[in-house]
Amino acid sequence: MKVLLIGSGGREHALAWKLAQSPQLTTLYAAPGNPGISECATLVALDTDDHEAVIRFCRENGVTFVVVGPEAPLVAGIADKLRAASVAVFGPSAAAAQLEGSKGFTKDLCAKYDIPTGAYQRFTDAEAAKAYVRAEGAPIVVKADGLAAGKGVTVAMTLEEALAAIDDCFDGAFGSAGAEVVVEAFLDGEEASFFCLCDGKTALAFASAQDHKRVGDGDTGPNTGGMGAYSPAPVMTADIVERTMKEIIEPTIRGMEQDGHPFTGVLFAGLMVTKKGPELIEYNVRFGDPECQVLMMRLKTDLLPLLYAAATGTLDQVSAEWKDDTALTVVMASKGYPGSYAKNTPIDGIPADGASTKVFHAGTALKDGKLVATGGRVLNVTAVASTVEAAQKAAYAELDKVVWENGFCRRDIGWRAVAREKA
Repeated sequence: MKVLLIGSGGREHALAWKLAQSPQLTTLYAAPGNPGISECATLVALDTDDHEAVIRFCRENGVTFVVVGPEAPLVAGIADKLRAASVAVFGPSAAAAQLEGSKGFTKDLCAKYDIPTGAYQRFTDAEAAKAYVRAEGAPIVVKADGLAAGKGVTVAMTLEEALAAIDDCFDGAFGSAGAEVVVEAFLDGEEASFFCLCDGKTALAFASAQDHKRVGDGDTGPNTGGMGAYSPAPVMTADIVERTMKEIIEPTIRGMEQDGHPFTGVLFAGLMVTKKGPELIEYNVRFGDPECQVLMMRLKTDLLPLLYAAATGTLDQVSAEWKDDTALTVVMASKGYPGSYAKNTPIDGIPADGASTKVFHAGTALKDGKLVATGGRVLNVTAVASTVEAAQKAAYAELDKVVWENGFCRRDIGWRAVAREKA
């Protein structure tokens, strides 16, 4: 099978690395890719915003399956165009991608189908939103409705923070994503990421992970796209997984089908495990980044037929097997991230892959033959081991071999699970 992978980040490098291992694969193309992806795929200079150009490339090169990595092309409707051109595609329609493209859409779906989540209100007027916040008090959560690259959410512990977050949204800090704001109740508990593959009718529980959103050690500082992750998440016990499927995932799949936009692809549920049980914080319609990196390191099953089954309505015919070990990844970011940072800083050394270690490229490029950092989050140093503590030690041992003067990282990824192991 000839496959085209769309995207250029660490998530896409992990997908490319895993797809390249499939005996069913004949050729893997990636657009636009990155230097890490080029080691396992043929990079193509393709404007993925030009859906007709993507279709043309598939026809001219015999590509029969497209895997879409990031959310923006999905929200823009690339999957619809590919399906209309009879190209199988892993990823939801634009209508179904509203689960990530609009926080308000998801909250309304939860209300309609009795899916457990925090109480909320939607606002298109700053003063009305502020009045609601003053009435509810803090802590409270303020979200830009649309796509904001993981940065449009403020968990406000004080009234002042919440009011400032509302101003940020309506003053254009997140562009058009902030034209509408969702204000919702603060959920107290432990966060986890839970992934399911879906084909419109069937949901296959995939795996769990825990992400570290804050930039600083001890979960301090501003939110980021993610500074590290590990899988599985210990908080996702067999009972919590079963409840998540029955109370959150399955009602969502049924509701989306009943509303006329069945969901296919990967459904990524951001959960808060509270005293009452699992509650939905938000949905994403693609693999998490950096969660995808740890999932791919643990997955024993061939990824390609799993994704193809989700794309072609045959998910009830496949299953996924996982290593019992823990995978842990640490993000190396450019100094200054998530604020402004220098670009094109040289990366002078990356350790080779080990038996259970791998460095995934995120924001990198080749300039005059030299590897440079072009993004905020740049490398994902990943390890697999029998315990979280061992995986943590292995990942940081590899990270310390990276030669990149402008890089920084958190030094405590996995701290909750390590503490739980020692308890």
